[in-house]
Amino acid sequence: MQTREVDAPAVQALLAAAVAAPSIHNTQPWRFGLDPESRSILVRVDRGRLLPATDPRLRAQYLSVGAAVLNLRVAAEHLGWDPVVRLCSAADDPDLLATVQLTGTAAGAQSSLRDLYGEIERRHTSRMPFTGRGVPDAIVTEMTGAARAEGAQLDVPDIVATRRLLRVTAVAESRNAVHPARASEVRTWITVPGADAAYGIPVTALGPRDASGRVPVRDFVGALPAPRLPTLPFERHVQVALLWTSHDRPEDWLRAGQALQRVLLTATAHGVRTSMLHQAMEWPDLREAMAGSRQRCCPQVLIRFGYGPDGARTPRAPADLVSAPGTGPDAEGTA
Repeated sequence: MQTREVDAPAVQALLAAAVAAPSIHNTQPWRFGLDPESRSILVRVDRGRLLPATDPRLRAQYLSVGAAVLNLRVAAEHLGWDPVVRLCSAADDPDLLATVQLTGTAAGAQSSLRDLYGEIERRHTSRMPFTGRGVPDAIVTEMTGAARAEGAQLDVPDIVATRRLLRVTAVAESRNAVHPARASEVRTWITVPGADAAYGIPVTALGPRDASGRVPVRDFVGALPAPRLPTLPFERHVQVALLWTSHDRPEDWLRAGQALQRVLLTATAHGVRTSMLHQAMEWPDLREAMAGSRQRCCPQVLIRFGYGPDGARTPRAPADLVSAPGTGPDAEGTA
């Protein structure tokens, strides 16, 4: 079978899928280029979208880029390619984090990634209360399998362990609230209606606070006089899953980002809503506490999941704007 041509419509479809990935505070810290000779999409980190107070090691930024790489793979398989991913750490090009080479034809029954393509557009973070109806074990098993397929682990704790993880997250949320630099940094990524911003989180996409205090959702606006939803009762039995890796190198963060997105898309395919509780990962001691008694466990993100309302859309920069100059679909040479 003839390999599909890497033409402008195909590249636009790939990039549109990539930029739909979740990112910390919707910073969208990625740039894309095209190397026509090797038929590869080049994925670079955008170091102009740093969160120095919240993410000084760039771990969350790399997770975000990894999620975009997973979306590229899903779209590539949907379009008929067999994508080959290489995670990069070249000293002469430190911003280049991954290449996605579009080779051959998709493996068909051997891969389920192409089946997730429709979920890319449907997946949205839901910060609203869930119903409390338990997600069936079969779906949870699929979610944990999705993480393992990307070289990560997804643990779903029991009630006692869940309460411990939520308590640690609540401590982190309390610290963030009284840390001026972190609170200010977060607020810079909140946008108001009519701002026509391509980045950040609209006020309309923020959720309410939990009236019972059991679910430590992030307070993005702090003491600002911004409109707030009234507090609401969240689900009594919170379902969470801890995504972790055995090592904590930049390449592990990229793999964890791919695992995170594969888990989220798998959940979306079953009508399960998700949101991220990342606060504890932003404090070294609390991140270590999230590991509990696990050996060689490097926590990456805590995922809350369940049934409930869909999340609100957040803006995305158009795909043709995130490509570096001279690396768009009609570019010649290497980006």
